[in-house]
Amino acid sequence: MSAEAKVADAEVRTVPVVARVVPVIARWVGALSVALVLFSVLLLLKGANPITAYTGIWETTFLRSRPLQEIFVQMTPLVLGALAVAVPARAGLTNVGGEGQIIMGGVGACGASLFLGDTASGGVILGAMIVCAMLAGALWAGLAAAMRLVAGVNEAISTLLLNFVALDLLLFLIYQPWRESPTGQPATKELVDVAKLPVISGTQVNMGLVLAIGLAVVVFVVLTRTKWGFKISVAGGNAEAARRSGLNVPVLILSALLIGGALAGLAGMIQFAGVEYKLRASFGYQLGYTSFLACWLARHQPFPILVAAFVFAALSVSSDSLQLDAGVPAASIHVLTALILIAVLGFTAQRKKATA
Repeated sequence: MSAEAKVADAEVRTVPVVARVVPVIARWVGALSVALVLFSVLLLLKGANPITAYTGIWETTFLRSRPLQEIFVQMTPLVLGALAVAVPARAGLTNVGGEGQIIMGGVGACGASLFLGDTASGGVILGAMIVCAMLAGALWAGLAAAMRLVAGVNEAISTLLLNFVALDLLLFLIYQPWRESPTGQPATKELVDVAKLPVISGTQVNMGLVLAIGLAVVVFVVLTRTKWGFKISVAGGNAEAARRSGLNVPVLILSALLIGGALAGLAGMIQFAGVEYKLRASFGYQLGYTSFLACWLARHQPFPILVAAFVFAALSVSSDSLQLDAGVPAASIHVLTALILIAVLGFTAQRKKATA
């Protein structure tokens, strides 16, 4: 093939790609613009200047080292929690139990650290916490899988209800057997320094971020490049057709939920060993639900999950700036978050072509 022919062929292949990408980008920009405009109207109604508010958020959140590092710290468990939703979603399952699975991951990690005590080496404690946290998260998700396979209980309902059971178990532990002091606040003793997650040199960002990004790559490869990933996609698309093709659908359902629970449990371990260092009543508050929203914002795709988790973490960190610079309550950032979700999910959905 001549050079001219190769160039012409490349141009032909490029045009369809551009034709697909440009409308997608345009829809995203349009959706985000709509969300910002609507939030600006709300700010005006509250007597705040939208330009001042957005400028303050940009300058105090993204142009300063400490808030930017805090974004990456908060982003880390969100990535893993969202991946915990994405894997079962590929099998057609809805895992709303990230909150409980993250709590159980924290419980497993704390239990391992308390069992080993202060005399074990940091590496041994860290390794034990990772294993115990992933097992605890997987077993908690496995309860929902068992109810789905044995009793036909929808996993969206069972995983959601198990969140409250996990919280009750956490409260029991910090009020009774694991409480550090009978007279102090209900919480466990702080994790020893040698067992805390190391941080990236020169920052306050723990190494969990590297692990989360690495696992996003692993999940992408597993879902798109392995037989197991293909099988759960088939089962998620049409379970009956998968059964007739000889696939063991119950095993695929169980494995997808177990892996999702393990990822959420690991998020709980990172929150425990890299952020909070002890269990308390508010441990991992709302992480699971925010992760669920981040996964839906990214449409269950591993790499977009990284972006969605960053956005949610940035919105959380910017709430203080909104209160200080615009004079509106910090909780107003939740309104902007909701508007972004509604706009993006509503305006970027691919429309199915009508068939004759």
